[in-house]
Amino acid sequence: MTEETTRTTPPSHDRDHPDVVVSVGTDHHTFDRLVRWADDYARRNPDLRVLVQHGHSAPPERAQGTPFLPPGELGGHMRRARAVVTHGGPGSIVQARDNGRLPIVVARDPELGEHVDDHQLLFVERLERSGRVRACSTPQQLEALIDKALASPEDFLVRPGDGPGPDRAARRAGKLIDLLTDAPAAPAPAPAASAEGPWPDVTVVVPTRDRPELLRRTLRSIDGQDYPGRITTIVVFDNDQPDPSLARSGGDRPVRVVTNTLTPGLAGARNTGVLAADTDLVAFCDDDDTWLPDKLRAQVRVMVAEPDTEMVCCGIRVVYDRTESERVLDRTSVTFGDLLGSRLTELHPSTFLIRRRAMVDGCGTVSEEIPGSYAEDYELLLRMARRGPIRNVPEPGVRVLWHRRSHFAGRWKTISSALRWLLARYPEFSLVRRGYARVAGQIAFAEAAAGRRGTALRWVRTTLRHRAVEGRAYLALLVVLGLPSGWVLRALHLRGKGL
Repeated sequence: MTEETTRTTPPSHDRDHPDVVVSVGTDHHTFDRLVRWADDYARRNPDLRVLVQHGHSAPPERAQGTPFLPPGELGGHMRRARAVVTHGGPGSIVQARDNGRLPIVVARDPELGEHVDDHQLLFVERLERSGRVRACSTPQQLEALIDKALASPEDFLVRPGDGPGPDRAARRAGKLIDLLTDAPAAPAPAPAASAEGPWPDVTVVVPTRDRPELLRRTLRSIDGQDYPGRITTIVVFDNDQPDPSLARSGGDRPVRVVTNTLTPGLAGARNTGVLAADTDLVAFCDDDDTWLPDKLRAQVRVMVAEPDTEMVCCGIRVVYDRTESERVLDRTSVTFGDLLGSRLTELHPSTFLIRRRAMVDGCGTVSEEIPGSYAEDYELLLRMARRGPIRNVPEPGVRVLWHRRSHFAGRWKTISSALRWLLARYPEFSLVRRGYARVAGQIAFAEAAAGRRGTALRWVRTTLRHRAVEGRAYLALLVVLGLPSGWVLRALHLRGKGL
């Protein structure tokens, strides 16, 4: 909807359209500061007609009881207005340019508590440098630019020399950043399925290597699920002799034992199990983790209630050296942009429940190209989130054991190679400064722990260029100076945190 800021008589040059259109942006994040600036400008210029757009939902309660403008008319008003103001979102900027107007852009300010992502700020900076927007950050600058547009509207038209190529590029960038930030929130979890209703069969893939006692504990936790449907467990032995005594057939909790027939490592082992599954729903569980009794039931409820949902995760309890910490994400939906900004370690692979067809016939199975299979779970999350929001049950469902026998403990060169592969494969990280800095800081720490001081220092500098407050860069620097990396990791793990 769009709301007029005043009830004044429109100027005589066009009684049906506003002089100034202010596009505030999406329904999800308000921009009260820009609305206030527009109101102040309208009060100081009562002979002008100013409209403020509030996305597609009703605007907030305001003093003026003014009428609404149907959303479909916004483009027409932009074409006829003498000045167009937008927030920093690419959708609003591109819409203004599509309608022939060079927009005046006011980006949200994170220091004032306004929701904004680093890549949106970068997007505005780049467009301003190329002359495709006029940016401002204070009410005085905004007023001056609007006055200039009203006095010389020809200077605020899209120049023919811009051509369709740059606009197409901006539109593509806009679509990308919309994907990063504006994916719609998923609905709240549906009520529990009826006990008499059908519960779909589920296959659980458990990769394993040289952990017989932990593996049996994991299998017991799957057997003990409070889930009315059938659960088939496929144990995939990777670079290890299979144990046929684990297999059993019949009943509601059968177990199959197979050997990794694909690339050696965690990714190949997971894919061996996924391809061997014959159910629509496939879950992962590592051989040193255990499921809490109601984990699977809570996730399948979401899948049953939302047929379009392709992946559901849940929270975890991290167990390390006799301490236990709860890690639960306080949201029910996770977007591609969320995952670029943060790994969100709450979304552990042992919590994954995925529609098999979304991988096999969709975005592909677990990547076997990643060096050493490190971060293969994170890369799968990124690919799945590109297809649509990932749902999350904001309750702990898995106990995750962190210990020195973890597959990647001390494999610093592998970790560094895998993370550099990830940055190269996902150039979108360059749009999210804090996300790029996080991964670069992890690389710096891995290089420092591996004893490659020169490389570590180069990555420390790269990290700080992207985000000066990224703590991983300073931890890497401490390791370069002689602090044992194991001490750092132990301190983090005792707090339920990873690197």
